[in-house]
Amino acid sequence: MTVRNVTLPYGQKSVEIRIPEGNLVGVYSPRDVAPVNDVGAEIRRALASPIGALSLREQVRGRKNAVLIADDNTRLTPTDILIPILMNECNAAGIPDAAIRVIIALGTHRFMTNDEIRDKFGAETLRRVPVVNHPYKDPAALVDLGMTKNGGRIRINRAVVEADFKMGIGSIVPHHIPGYAGGAKIIQPGVSGEETTAYTHLLSVRAPRSYLGVLENPVREELDAMARKVGMNTILNTVLNRHGQVVQAFFGDVVEAFRAGVAKSREVYDVPIPEEADIVLASSHPCDLEFWQAHKTLYPSDLAVKAGGIVIVATPCHEGVAQTHCNMLDMTPYGSRRLREMVSAKELADEVGAALAIAWAQVKEREEVWIVSDGIRPDEAAKLGFRHFNSVQEALDAALAQKGPAARVTVLTHAPDMLPRIAAAFTPTAARSVSPLP
Repeated sequence: MTVRNVTLPYGQKSVEIRIPEGNLVGVYSPRDVAPVNDVGAEIRRALASPIGALSLREQVRGRKNAVLIADDNTRLTPTDILIPILMNECNAAGIPDAAIRVIIALGTHRFMTNDEIRDKFGAETLRRVPVVNHPYKDPAALVDLGMTKNGGRIRINRAVVEADFKMGIGSIVPHHIPGYAGGAKIIQPGVSGEETTAYTHLLSVRAPRSYLGVLENPVREELDAMARKVGMNTILNTVLNRHGQVVQAFFGDVVEAFRAGVAKSREVYDVPIPEEADIVLASSHPCDLEFWQAHKTLYPSDLAVKAGGIVIVATPCHEGVAQTHCNMLDMTPYGSRRLREMVSAKELADEVGAALAIAWAQVKEREEVWIVSDGIRPDEAAKLGFRHFNSVQEALDAALAQKGPAARVTVLTHAPDMLPRIAAAFTPTAARSVSPLP
C-alpha cells in the first residue's frame, strides 16, 4: 500500500499525517497567488483608482475629523502599512493627526492587549493617533439608530456615528455569515452592540446551511444597509493569499469596491474539488486562537464532505472555546431545533453565542465532527458534541476504520479561508432559502 505524507498547519507548528494514496481525493489549499512586490505602492494605486467613489482627499476635504475602523488580530490585514498611508492622505486634505482616531472592530471578540495592538497596528500609527478597542458591551458607548427595514435594531459605536468622516479597513475572504468578510462587515458586527450582532447572526442561521461564498443573501443586505445608515460609505479592503500577503487592494464605495474585491477573492479561495469525501481532514489555520475563530473550519468542510461523513478539525485553540462567550458549553449539547425554541422563548441571554451554537448544531446534524486540540479538553469536546483525539493520525486512522477500506479522504490545509466547490453542487451567487425562527 502506497502512503502519502501530508503536512498540515497547526498553529505556529505543523503536523505530518500518513494517508493511504488510494483513499486520498487530494490535498487542497487556497490558490498560491503571487503577492504584490510593494504593499505601500499597491495601496497608493488603489487610492488613485477609486471604485464608485471620489478620491479619498476629495471625500475628506472640509471634514473636521476622521475615524478609521480596522479589523483586529484575528485577521491578517496589514494595518501597520495601510493606516499610515491613509493618515497621510487625510493630512493632505486638511485633517491633522490630532483629529484622527483608529477604532478596532472587535465585534464581540475580546479586547486586544497593548502588545497585540502594537504588533497589529505598528509603532508609527500608535505614535500618531489613538488606537482603541470597541466596547461592544458598554451602552453608553453606543448610539441607537433605530431599526432596519427587516426589524433589526441598529446600535453602533458612538465615536463612529459622530465622526465627520469614517472609513472601513479589512480583508475580503469567504465567511459563513454574510457570504464574504469585508465591506460593511466592519460596521456589523465590527463596531456594533451585542443586540445588533445577535440579530444578524440569528438571521444567518435561518438558512439550512451557511452562507459561505453566497454573495447575495439577507445578511449582506442588512450589513450594507447598516453601513449606509451610519454614513460609512468608504472602504479600503485587501485580498490576501494563503500566506497573508497582499494580492490586490480595493478602495471606494462600501458596496461597489467590496464586490470588485469579492471577484478577486474568489480567484484565491474558490477551490474546485472533484468529489465529496467520506472524511475531511481540516486545519483551522490561520484561525487558531480559540474555537470561536476555529469554528470557521466547519463550513468549508461541510461543503466538501458527504452527508453522514466525518470532519476532523485540527486546531490549537490555546485560548479555549470562547473568551467572551463563556457559556457556549451550556448551549452546545442542544440540537438546532431546541436552540431555536430557546431563542424564541428568550431563554438564552447570549444570543450571539446561541446563533453560533445553532450553526455548529446544523453541521453536527449532517456529519460527525471530531477534534484534535491542545486547548480543548476531552470533556469540553464532548459538550461541544465532538469526539476528541490526541493526534491527527489517531483520528484519521479511526475514521478510516469506521468508514471502511474504500473511504475517500480530502485534506483542507487552510480551511477557514477556503471555499470548496464540487462540480455544480455549489452555487455561490444566489441566497439559500431561509425560514423564520419558531
